[in-house]
This record gives sequence, structure tokens and C-alpha cells, in this order.
Amino acid sequence: MQSQTLHKLLQELEQELLRLGYTKGSMTFYRNRWRKLEDFAEMKRQINYSEQLGIDFVQEYFGIPQDDFSRTLNQAQTQELRVIRMVGDFQLHHAVLRRYLKHRDLLTDPYFIEISRQFDHYCVVTKDYSKSTIEHYIKQSGYFMDYLAAQGMHDFSSTSINTINAYILTLSGFSFKTVEQSICSLRAFFRFLFGEGIISTDFASKMPMVKARKQTSIPSIWTKEELAKLIGAIDRGSPKGKRDYAIILIACRLGLRCKDIKNLRMGGFHWGEKNLCFVQSKTRQSQELPLLSDIGWAVIDYLKYGRPKVDSDYIFVRHMAPFLPFSEGNHLEQLILSYMEKAHIPRLKKRRGMHSLRHTMASVLLEKETPLSVISDIIGHLDTNSTAVYLKVDLERLAQCPLDFEEVIYCE
Repeated sequence: MQSQTLHKLLQELEQELLRLGYTKGSMTFYRNRWRKLEDFAEMKRQINYSEQLGIDFVQEYFGIPQDDFSRTLNQAQTQELRVIRMVGDFQLHHAVLRRYLKHRDLLTDPYFIEISRQFDHYCVVTKDYSKSTIEHYIKQSGYFMDYLAAQGMHDFSSTSINTINAYILTLSGFSFKTVEQSICSLRAFFRFLFGEGIISTDFASKMPMVKARKQTSIPSIWTKEELAKLIGAIDRGSPKGKRDYAIILIACRLGLRCKDIKNLRMGGFHWGEKNLCFVQSKTRQSQELPLLSDIGWAVIDYLKYGRPKVDSDYIFVRHMAPFLPFSEGNHLEQLILSYMEKAHIPRLKKRRGMHSLRHTMASVLLEKETPLSVISDIIGHLDTNSTAVYLKVDLERLAQCPLDFEEVIYCE
């Protein structure tokens, strides 16, 4: 691709955009910019495309110096920069990378569409993956099959480990977590293809492993003062406040995942035995935790005086019609952010969603020298290596402001 003339490169790029279903308006825009780029290359007496040619082009025509590429650009500047990045990506990978895709249906080849349908069925029926995992696997496998189509491949007969490695190179520039998740999805996809006899080589076992720790970031945690302010901002006299108080209390005191809180059912609360039973959404393992008195009374208060009168087995429901359980994609982050705003708690670069309350609970247990195996049991980790991420929290700083949840919860 490096020796290909700019004119030939742009011709092939145009055909690829047409295959991808780019609109007439988008094609008019790109063709206009490509003509300017060719004129600029001719003026510079360059036949082939190079990254430096693209950089000089946007600076000359649109006044965007290279130093500004990593800064926040306005929409028009971003669009102009996208033009040369698309050309560069196509030169390197012979594919329009997914960050540029605008069409609704990713796959257009009937064969790949059918494979995607079969993989979806495999994920749902055979593996019983969670809905979010299935959506991620289908999307990532779709990106790979679309990449194959861009290379002129209409099945997997010519797929090799070199093909896979070339696709992985298109992920360059994305975060470690994104690359890790993409490779994990592809590994599951190739296990399916090999198991179904669609391919004869077990590529899943040959794919590269990401050489980095699974958990590299320090979890977000709350200080005693922040948590007191957050809880103090909740109007526990209103129906919605009663619900939100119970939700946040469960996250703080029991460390449940957001999805597990949303999925709590009436039958999971064993009032006589004073325990809470549920099946974890992530591990599919049954979990039994003590039903602490403050949590029990908060849930009772909500059920008696706050919850809409709806025929649903879910404990927590939305308080706007229709009064349904929270959706799959609702991570209750806005719930936390709204109370942070009321409490005048500043937003940090680190995310402060529902999961941060779970992090805080685990970190406090660790600070109190609770064994990792016990913390794993409480927060539902199958492997203590997952729990070990909390060792990265600054325990010395935590020790200076230890969280006593009993004190925080009842702080008025």
C-alpha cells in the first residue's frame, strides 16, 4: 500500500465508502476534499500519499497546525482532520476503521450476516451470556467480519493468524481496556467458529494475549465527608428519595453491583431469616448476604410509602410512567450525579457512578484488615485476584479518614 499512488488510493477508498453505504452528501464532501488533497500533492510534486503530506495539507488549507491535533477542536476542524486520518488508515489497513462508520447496518454480506445470527444464537442459547456481553461480542465480531469484507473476503476460508493480527493493528490508539475487550470478544467468536466447524484452525488459542495486568487503574472511592454529603442530599420524605436512599444504602453497605440491585426481586428478601438471596448477574452464582437492619427498614419504608402501585416483582422501579423496572442500559449514574450536584460535591476525572460505592465498601473492608477471601465472598468475586485491585487504593490516606458506615448513614 505504501507504493500506491494517491490517485489510485483515493479511487479504492471511494469504492469502499460506497460499499459501506455512505450518503450522497457525505460522498460529495469527501470527493471535494480529495480533489483539494490531490491538487496540493501535485503542487508539492508528490505522487504517493504520506502522513506528512496530510499534515501539511490541513495546515495549509484549514489552518490546523500539527500541535493542535491532540487538543479539543471544533466540529469543522475535526471533520477536516478526519479526512486525512481516513486516507491514512485506508493506506495502512485497506479498511475504513469503525470510528468513521456512519451507516446503521454494519454487515452487508449475506454470508457474514448469517454467521452473525448463528453466533448470536450460540451466545444466547449455548453459552447463556448476559445481554450486555452478547451485544458486545456481536458488535466486535461484526467489526472483524466487516474488515474481512473490506479485504475482498466473503467467507473465512482465507483467514489466517496474519489476517487477525492485521485487524488487531487497526485498534492502535485505543485504550488498553478497549483493546483487551475487543480481543476477548474475538477469542469467543473464533471459539464458536472452530466449534461449529466453520474454520479448521483453532485461532482462539493462537491469538495474542494482552501483556498487562487485568486491573491497572485505581478504583474510585468516596471519603467519609463525601458520602455523608451524598446521603444527606437525598429527600427521604419523597417517594423517589425513599427509593434512591435504599438503592444507595445497598450499594454502600453490601457492595452489590448496579445490575444486581436493579434485578432484586420481592422473593429475594427473606425477612424471617434476615438475609438477602439473589443470583449475581456477572458470575451467575447464588449469593446470600445478611439483611442488615438499616437496609431492611429502608426497603420496607420504600415498599410501603414510596413505591408506585404496580404489578411487578422487581423491588425498584422507575417513578415516571410507565412504572417499569430500570432498563438494561440504565447504570443509575445520573442518580448519583444528581445528588452530587445537590450536595455540591465536585466532579473528578474519575467516574463516580454506582460502582464507586461498591469500590468504597471493599476498600474500607480492606483498610480494616479484612482478608481478601472474605471480601471476595461479600462482593461476589470468584477470584481473589479481582479483589486485589483494591490493594492499589491509598490505604494511608484512607486510614486518616476511615469510613464508619453506621456513623455516615445516620449522620443528619
